[in-house]
Amino acid sequence: DNTYIVFTADHGLSLGHHGLIGKQNMYEHSIRVPFIVKGPGVKAGKDVDVPIYLQDVMASSLDWAGIEKPEYVDFNSVAPLLKGKKKGNYDRIYGAYINRQRMVKEDGWKFISYPTANVERLYNLNKDPHEMEDLALNPEYAGKMNQMRKKLKALQVELGDELEL
Repeated sequence: DNTYIVFTADHGLSLGHHGLIGKQNMYEHSIRVPFIVKGPGVKAGKDVDVPIYLQDVMASSLDWAGIEKPEYVDFNSVAPLLKGKKKGNYDRIYGAYINRQRMVKEDGWKFISYPTANVERLYNLNKDPHEMEDLALNPEYAGKMNQMRKKLKALQVELGDELEL
């Protein structure tokens, strides 16, 4: 009656998808993690398809325990999402891997930067959920590229990421 169980795991291992091996990439097959909740007030079989971070488990645990989230915790509880009181926790999702990769995902678009290789990628996840068509070099999407690049840089500043893109 008063216990929540969260099943989750580390992010996915790329086994040849996009020609990559390992966990250190920003493609959906690697950044999406299972996040399954069982507990009081959680409707069985309910699917909440909004972006969250794995670290939301800590903020959620505090929420369910009735403990106020400390100011230094940047992540959010999924409890309001499960209750239908909120439609999402984040406007954008940020990803980083050492000095090799940065990513921003927003409104069905994903922008990936590989700063040390001077390569950028752009995907329309609504039309291309498996990220097979890189739109970065298509002149038709130059405006979207600039928009997403600016959003990524703004997130870097917000999060204190000093890597030069």
